[in-house]
Amino acid sequence: MLNWLRTLGGARAPAKTIPDTLWMDTLLQFPFLGRRPVAELQELNALTEKFLKQKEFTGAHGLKVTDEMAVAIAAQACLPVLHLGLRWYDDFKGIVVHPGAMLARRKVTDHAGVVHHYNEELLGEAMQGGPVTLSWQDVASAGDSAEHGHNVVIHEFVHKIDMRDGMADGCPPLPTRSAHMSWHGVMQPAYDEFCEKVAMATRFGAEAPWLDDYAAKSPAEFFAVACEAYFVNRTRFTQDFAPLTALFDKFFIPK
Repeated sequence: MLNWLRTLGGARAPAKTIPDTLWMDTLLQFPFLGRRPVAELQELNALTEKFLKQKEFTGAHGLKVTDEMAVAIAAQACLPVLHLGLRWYDDFKGIVVHPGAMLARRKVTDHAGVVHHYNEELLGEAMQGGPVTLSWQDVASAGDSAEHGHNVVIHEFVHKIDMRDGMADGCPPLPTRSAHMSWHGVMQPAYDEFCEKVAMATRFGAEAPWLDDYAAKSPAEFFAVACEAYFVNRTRFTQDFAPLTALFDKFFIPK
């Protein structure tokens, strides 16, 4: 439990907020948060407090998760659901924080039926119905990496949103078939064009796209990587993906 929440154990304890100095330090460390309108920052502060009370943080490999770390993660995690609400995260409670990148054992079977085992380096991972795992080293550098559209917290929490209706497939839960068709009508062409640009850069030395080429791995990763950039560097993202900005606005900022 967070240090500043320990006074909340008694039923008569007053509701305690994130200390102003801690909140301001967080906004300074991650300018993409601080640049938001005042009204949104007030909403983000309130939502972050609720998030901290609902989730449990665990440090891996001896890492101690401090108040500063927890608030930094919570504030970034709340950005995608700022206008949607925390119910989108109600299928899990745990957040595991590693000091740096982690190795995960993987197993794949090729077309010939041969099983291959390998290690994959991860900056984060979202488990369906389970916890979110994050590299603190990469969370802490999110203020600087926003220039390139990177944000591991938003990436993994968008996966959790994507998984609300099953396995991550690059489309969040939508209310109607028509809404699904409209979503894919925008996302699929953007994904196909991006994959083509990555292929041209890789094979023929063409200019690499600005968005992280990891997005070409699958529609689910394209959605998560695109959302990273949309939330932390909207202006630059919109230069390349204006239709996606409009699509994401409609989903993440419902009227």
